[in-house]
Amino acid sequence: MGWGYRKSIKLGPFRLNLSRGGVGHSWGNRLFRVTRTADGRRTLSVNLPGGFHWRKTLGGRH
Repeated sequence: MGWGYRKSIKLGPFRLNLSRGGVGHSWGNRLFRVTRTADGRRTLSVNLPGGFHWRKTLGGRH
């Protein structure tokens, strides 16, 4: 396994994610978040108290 790079910059409910693969972004809070990754995947995440979570990939690369 080689070295990687990842940096996240928070701007209120908006988060900019920088990685070796490119730039992604997400919007939301601790309970609900929508993410677009650097490779174009879109993900919806719901996090509940007690460690329960649900994650759904909404779309792949275009």
